[in-house]
Amino acid sequence: MPPPPPHLLIKNVLCCLCLLLFLAVPTQSQTAVPTPPPLLTDPTVMAPCGLPASHAQFTSSATFNMTSDCVFHNWAVQPGVDFLVFSSGTFTINGNGYSIIGPSNTATIYVGGSSSTVLNLNNVAIRQSALAVEVRSGARLNGSNVLFSGNEGGSLLWVRDNSQAHLENVWFLNNRNTANNASHGSALTLTGGFVGNPTARLTNAIFQGNSGAANVIVKGASSTLEFNGCLTFSGNVQADGVTAATNYPSAGTTDSSTGACPAAGFSYWLSLTPAPTSASKKQTKKEEKLPTATPTLRPPAITCPEVSQASGIAVHATYGLASGVQCQRLDGGGIGIQSLADSYIDAVDIWGYVEQGVEVCFPQAGRVVFLDARTMPRAITPLESTISNGMTCASISTPGSLVLMPN
Repeated sequence: MPPPPPHLLIKNVLCCLCLLLFLAVPTQSQTAVPTPPPLLTDPTVMAPCGLPASHAQFTSSATFNMTSDCVFHNWAVQPGVDFLVFSSGTFTINGNGYSIIGPSNTATIYVGGSSSTVLNLNNVAIRQSALAVEVRSGARLNGSNVLFSGNEGGSLLWVRDNSQAHLENVWFLNNRNTANNASHGSALTLTGGFVGNPTARLTNAIFQGNSGAANVIVKGASSTLEFNGCLTFSGNVQADGVTAATNYPSAGTTDSSTGACPAAGFSYWLSLTPAPTSASKKQTKKEEKLPTATPTLRPPAITCPEVSQASGIAVHATYGLASGVQCQRLDGGGIGIQSLADSYIDAVDIWGYVEQGVEVCFPQAGRVVFLDARTMPRAITPLESTISNGMTCASISTPGSLVLMPN
């Protein structure tokens, strides 16, 4: 058979090249994944929030002052590498009431490398991370007014080897052990690791709504656990979401707690005023001599009694209506779902510190449905109701709207 003409060979080659180029270009259905940046060592340039924008390792002492929430995305971190690594020195993160959010594919903070490494966490919330903080190699974690909330992974706070964690006013709220790992608690894990006896000392601590493990706290035989001040365990469950989780092994634990914690004392991260800005150059000499202003707590608004006075809807919270729970009566537009708005009797929106447990009672008879604020659009869930003093009552532990519908 004679060879094909040259023009046909050229045409075939061009078609192959076009096919290769087409396959190399991502289609609309393909999602381009950004390449994680390299690990930064002792970075001096901070993101606008006051922490590094990429995953970083620090080997010399530093202080960080957060000015807004810091959101760490999964694509901004090298797989298998913790996001913020503190290896040697004394470090302080002043959260000023803001949150460190994510990443969800690795640990947010790693403290270790040497027994001289110290991290101080002040007035900060850590959310939506796979592992919030890991402390090892004899390092020490100090914390004051720290909230761990909505984190999902094999453990939340992991203290291992011969390391120490001393935390005051710490709140473990709605965290989940996604691995259902019996060797890791849904909130705190103390294990000897390869060497040493880890220690955790907690003064004023709330463990609430944590799930996914048999124990809220897993404590190894060689570890030390100490409770002081107030202590609350509430609503912690195992992986089935029903069976109550064991709080912690009593053996080798020193419990000097004096009773349940008042929720109002743990609302620092909700009610903190914004951090003060630097002084103006036009300050007087007298003003310059004043001590630097520090964030102070402002009393949370108390809105639920106003709803009761206007509508007769009664709201009861486990720790009282001054604990941070907030209420607003809704009209049809506020409900936002036409099928409910067309025939509803009354409705109220509840937010703030709802996790403590809130009961809402309508003065009329009817059935109650719940619009979960955690979903968009809001999921509609029928709520079990009871009749108390002629009122229709239902209870919730997550933010959302309760709508009373005709039977």
